[in-house]
Amino acid sequence: MIALPLGILMFGSILLALLDGTRKRNGWIAVAILGCALIATMRLGWHIYDHGVQEMAVGGWDQGIGIVLRIDLVGIVFAVLCQLVLLSALTYEVIADVGARVFPALVLFMAVGLTGLTFTGDAFNFYVFFEISMISSYILVNYGESARQFRAAFVFITVNLLGSVLFLIGIAGIYHTTGFLDMVRIREQMPLVQENPAILTATIIFVAFSVKLGLFPFHFWLPTVYTGTRPAVAAILSGALANIGTYGLIRFGVDIFPRELEAASAVLIILGCASIVYGGVQAVSRHAPAEVLAYSAIGQVGYIMIALAFGGTVGLAAVILYSVLNSLNKTVLFLGISAHGWLATAAVAIGAFSVAGVPPVGGFFAKYALFDLAISEREPVLVMLIFVGSVISFVYMFQMYRRRIAIDTGPDAPPVSKQSLQAVSFTLAIGLIVIGLFPEPLIHVIQMAAASLTQGVAP
Repeated sequence: MIALPLGILMFGSILLALLDGTRKRNGWIAVAILGCALIATMRLGWHIYDHGVQEMAVGGWDQGIGIVLRIDLVGIVFAVLCQLVLLSALTYEVIADVGARVFPALVLFMAVGLTGLTFTGDAFNFYVFFEISMISSYILVNYGESARQFRAAFVFITVNLLGSVLFLIGIAGIYHTTGFLDMVRIREQMPLVQENPAILTATIIFVAFSVKLGLFPFHFWLPTVYTGTRPAVAAILSGALANIGTYGLIRFGVDIFPRELEAASAVLIILGCASIVYGGVQAVSRHAPAEVLAYSAIGQVGYIMIALAFGGTVGLAAVILYSVLNSLNKTVLFLGISAHGWLATAAVAIGAFSVAGVPPVGGFFAKYALFDLAISEREPVLVMLIFVGSVISFVYMFQMYRRRIAIDTGPDAPPVSKQSLQAVSFTLAIGLIVIGLFPEPLIHVIQMAAASLTQGVAP
């Protein structure tokens, strides 16, 4: 059961690489394969919820020699999230007509990478799956025929190759200082490592993941890329691929470098505040919807950094909850703004309310978790900043939605998109409302996941 989701995705990606992805039938085959993998991952998650962390040494090799799969609730939450976003984007593109034969295969290869890095218990194999995801993304960003897409691909590849090199250097530093690549053994050895090498390695890894997230001041590539790619690709980058950064900071920061993470809490808060202010101000001044969402993504990362800086079970739960809802928000919005019709417009409205943290949409509980965290830590300045950031989010989302209505009702209104195309973003948007009305199951799972990592509480 542990390896089943990965096995489905690996088989499917190889199969689709041999088929012409521009044919509708093959596109729907890819959707079915990804859907089966998502169901298998959710079943595995239920098993972990009941029985705790699952582990398997692939091929029967001992730990430290072979590939170790070690899956906990944190990994399952991010695996399900990434697969859901990829499934939505792939379905959208299949309905809209795939423009390149390799697109479905690339989405499945990315699913292999993202699922693998959330399943692995080995630092080097984390890097291997990390690179599978990145290589797929390098080609996906260039999906299309315009000069803007080529420019976006050039910027994206250049910057993220630097991030990949930094991450590999960080992995090498971990191995040099501990002598292990198995994450459990690394965690056991890190308290014995001298302070300076540990701080240097942790800093390198933090920068690598911050580049992936687009955290200020590592954000400079993000607007060019998000505005220069097709909507489905932008949804994949913002809703799925960006989770490499968040999950990496959780897995390496909270799990392996907790001492260094606590020491850097002030720096994380400063960078988080800078991201919130910069992203919000820039988003207010933009007119193109894709630009607004790109700068919004920079701002939203800031909230994640603040929650991560507080640490502990409550802080980690806030990080995971905000990451889940932020990914769903961006997927809904990027897919919604590219379609036209009442379903797509409703999806954009719901996604905008969620970003701003307006009840009863799911994003309200993400913002509430941050407010509660800042109040419990007695940080009035951060409480005020989160409030101001939420107001700014409401302003730029309202502006974007108002422009959307003006375009759709104007004399040069674009043609109405297929109902099935609009339904993709609308279905996800309904999910945001369901989360907002019934948040307890998701919050409970996330709190259990956070406790299992910070306190060693099963599962």
